[in-house]
Parts: sequence; C-alpha cells; structure tokens
Amino acid sequence: MLYAKGTRVRLRHSAEQGVVTEILDKDLLMIRLDGEDMEIPVFAEDLENNWSEKTAGVKAKVITSKSNSDTSTPAAFIPAESQYAILKSVGIQLAFDAESGGVFNMHLLNDTDREYIFHFQLITLHKKSPEIHGKLPAVSAVPVGNMLLDDLNDQPEIHIACSRITTGGLEPGMEKVLKIKAKQFFSKTLTAPILNRPVHLYKVFDRDESPAAATEQEDLKTYTRRKAAPPTRTGPRLRPHEVEELAHFVPEIDLHIEQLLPNAKKMSNGEIVKVQLAHFERFLDKALRVGAERVYIIHGVGKGKLRDIIATRLMQMDFVKTFNNDYHPRYGFGATEVILR
Repeated sequence: MLYAKGTRVRLRHSAEQGVVTEILDKDLLMIRLDGEDMEIPVFAEDLENNWSEKTAGVKAKVITSKSNSDTSTPAAFIPAESQYAILKSVGIQLAFDAESGGVFNMHLLNDTDREYIFHFQLITLHKKSPEIHGKLPAVSAVPVGNMLLDDLNDQPEIHIACSRITTGGLEPGMEKVLKIKAKQFFSKTLTAPILNRPVHLYKVFDRDESPAAATEQEDLKTYTRRKAAPPTRTGPRLRPHEVEELAHFVPEIDLHIEQLLPNAKKMSNGEIVKVQLAHFERFLDKALRVGAERVYIIHGVGKGKLRDIIATRLMQMDFVKTFNNDYHPRYGFGATEVILR
C-alpha cells in the first residue's frame, strides 16, 4: 500500500492511530500519534493494510474554527460520553458489538480511574488473530479487532493480560483466558459502559483484582507479616553454563550505527533503523536467555526518533516489566533503562 503525507493510519499491534508526517524511506514512515506530542518512525509492514476511518466505523470531518484550542479526541480509544455517568465501576470488560454480516466488533472497556497496558489475542481451533498490544486509558473503550459469527463454532478463546500503570512503573500483570460458548454468548445482552449500547458483555478483571488493590485491602497485621517474611526465589534454577554466560553478559548495547557496522555511510535511514532494531531485539533475546534483570539500550539523544521507536517496541513486549529514559550519570539522557520480568 502507498502512503503519502497526511494519510491517516493505524498501528497493527497497538491499535494506535495517527497521521503520516514524513516519508523517511520506501518502507519507513514518520507518524504523529493522536493525542501524543511526539512523532515516531514506523515500518509500513507494522501498519494495518486497507485500513481507513471509514472501515473503522468513524466518520472523519474537518471543522475549521477561529479558536486556537485543540479539542480533538484521539481515535485510538473511545472516551466516556459526558452525559453518561459511571456510578460504580466494575473493572475491565470485553464487549462484542454486533454488526451486519455476522461480525462482532470487540472492545476492551475500562470503567475505572486507572490506566493499563494490555495484550490481547483471539484464538480458535483453526486460526490465531494477530496479538494486539496497547494502552487502555482510564474510562475508555479500545477496539481490539472483530470476531466472526462462524468463529463461535470453533471454540474461541480470548487471551488477555493487563498491567496497571503507576508512578513506580508497571504492576505485575494479570492474565485471563475467556472461553466463549455460543449458548452463553447469545443468552443475554447488557448495556455496556462507555459504549452506552446493548452488547454481549464479559467481565475480565474486577476493579480490585490488581496486586496493588489487594495490598490496599489487607489489614495491618497481614500486611506486616507478609513484608517481614523472608524473600523466596521463584522460577527455574540456572544451570552451570547459564550462570557462566550471565557472568560474562554485558548488560548494555550501543545502537549507534558506527558501533554496529563499519561501512554504513551508503545506507538509507530505513536500512539503518532496520539494522539497529535487529541488534536491539537479538540483545534482548540474549538478556532473557541468560536471566538478566536490568539492561541499558544506548540510542543517543539527537532528535529522539530512535529513542521513540525503541520505547514503542518495549511497550509491546510482555517480558518487559518497566523502562525509563531518566538521566543517568554514565549515559546522560542517551540511554533507556529496561527492567525485565
């Protein structure tokens, strides 16, 4: 598919939407995300094919105004309507919104005042939908693809994982598998919060199901006993050769192209970014294999384009606990610290 400046696009893995602002290379575009004051480079293969606001059920309309204030709403999620009040939040829910032609549009609903990172996938006996990763803002609905009527005959399962975003980083994740059965699916419909229309609705996570909420509800005696208990190490024990490999593992990678390839002067911007991302992903794979808990991705400062695309990729990786680009005595602002699960 060909793209031009001003084309509206949607990211395949996160469902975020934005506008093409620059063509960096034949297969690398600069995208300004809706609701974000930044631009990120995105490969064309990471954009949904044949997607448009019309196919997504959103009618685009440009309105000129004399006011300088920008009141546009990001199209990547649906905020709660102002006339619709949520008296008691339930938590995170999944809505199947019936459309003509035997198609059900799926939305993740968050009727709480908390923000989450989510991972979503539909699996049936005969197919797996692409994994969708993204941010689930407070009091919002995020589209996560569709399910066909025929899929109900193939034992569909919905795999969902959510991690609450806090000032201290991401909380430990919550995971659930919803097994959709046709008889229960059609037994009743409910009016969904935020969407405010009848849908087939499933509760995924209670508002108080997160680890932090459980801690908040503990009595002081239980909380003190838990904190005073000696820490226990979980997970498989490292084998001797893995211990040696971890001991020699260097927990940083410099993605400056001159550090990766000796002769990169003739490479295009798109080719350079591909090489950098390939080294970045191989480095993280090795870090996971040897059991590293903390690594540093050196991307430099510059205009921040490589930093932003690295951040986008890290948000899509479920094995990343948290990451930040704060000032570091050794790297300044030129590196991102990544904490692995």
